[in-house]
Amino acid sequence: MRVDDAELERRFEGLLRDALTRRSLLRRGAAGAFGASIVAQLAACGDDELSKTRSPDDAPRVRKGEISKSMLFANWPLYIDEKRETLTRFRRRYGTQVRYVEEINDNQQFFGKVQQQYAEGESGGRDLHVVSDWMAGRMIRLGYVERLDKRELPTVERNLIDRLREPLFDPKREFSVPWQSGMTGIVYRKDRVKREPRSVNDLFDPDYKGKVTVLRELYDTVPMVLLGMGGDPKTASVDELMEAIDKVSEASSSGQIRRFTGNEYTRDLGKGDSWLVLGWSGDAIQLQADNPQIGFVQPEEGFLLWSDNMQIPIGAPHGYTAEKFMDFVYRPEIQKPITEWVNYVCPVKGVQELVERDDPALASDPLIFPTDESLAGATDLRPLEREEERDVESAFQQAIGA
Repeated sequence: MRVDDAELERRFEGLLRDALTRRSLLRRGAAGAFGASIVAQLAACGDDELSKTRSPDDAPRVRKGEISKSMLFANWPLYIDEKRETLTRFRRRYGTQVRYVEEINDNQQFFGKVQQQYAEGESGGRDLHVVSDWMAGRMIRLGYVERLDKRELPTVERNLIDRLREPLFDPKREFSVPWQSGMTGIVYRKDRVKREPRSVNDLFDPDYKGKVTVLRELYDTVPMVLLGMGGDPKTASVDELMEAIDKVSEASSSGQIRRFTGNEYTRDLGKGDSWLVLGWSGDAIQLQADNPQIGFVQPEEGFLLWSDNMQIPIGAPHGYTAEKFMDFVYRPEIQKPITEWVNYVCPVKGVQELVERDDPALASDPLIFPTDESLAGATDLRPLEREEERDVESAFQQAIGA
């Protein structure tokens, strides 16, 4: 798929209009979220078949070696403990200085930035990156990440919560380890809605016309709408996904949906411009701290449980050290301050008990430490094949006017 000049211009204008995306305003707002190259994001819209790709079956295993004096970790803004004590403790334990860069503001943008390097087997100096499930799956499919040596990850093997052990995109967790997890559901204003929302279809209630905000992340919005239509994201055909996209498009055209956003929706909720939002659990917790009128519900049809995942890119200069870091952050005492600051679903067993000692209210929050019962309705979108991905992404971008 070649992108012509008119299409490039349309996408460029869309990027200028909606630059901030997932977790770029995670807690207080991240300055410079649009600092990464727009051209890099546009490159992600191109054809990954034009690059060199490898089969996941041929992916090299991370090689054992010496612990390095430094390593480069690429992550999202505001996605680690506030004082970054995690990095200090790793340096004290292993003697490694972690260069921590907040260069990931959007999955597609990051992919566009690194694609050429990764396709050539070069990591650009990165030893570790964090991307969302569907992008982690794409990295695996294209052969852009190295296979993990689980013998070097005993703490991960012991402490990874059961619900995240077998994701559809990486069933054996051979290429990824969750950094943090979360849920996609309905965030709402208790003082504006006529009753607590119960269904995804409440987003399409005419009483809320013009007061609904929906995520511009395809891999959140489309599966959630599909659930409301009675579909199953784990087995959905492209035709079913297209039907969900059509429903989104119609709601946008009619004015039912006010706009499509990343976590800028937090401002809309705070001002009362939006009453119902398809949003993320961690944002809801942060909003509730300042506004008790903010609620979060898991729709009765189901909801998405997702992770942002650590991966070691192909050609990482210090992959063995990166594996050590992965295993290090799965120690409950190391994960505790990350969980307390970030407030997303903790992927590490044993942290809840430690948090309980200092903050019982936080330890009892089901959005941070969900029970097996509360996750009964959790689901995910099946990994899409390359052609399916292109067709669905193209249709969704047209639907939201991007």
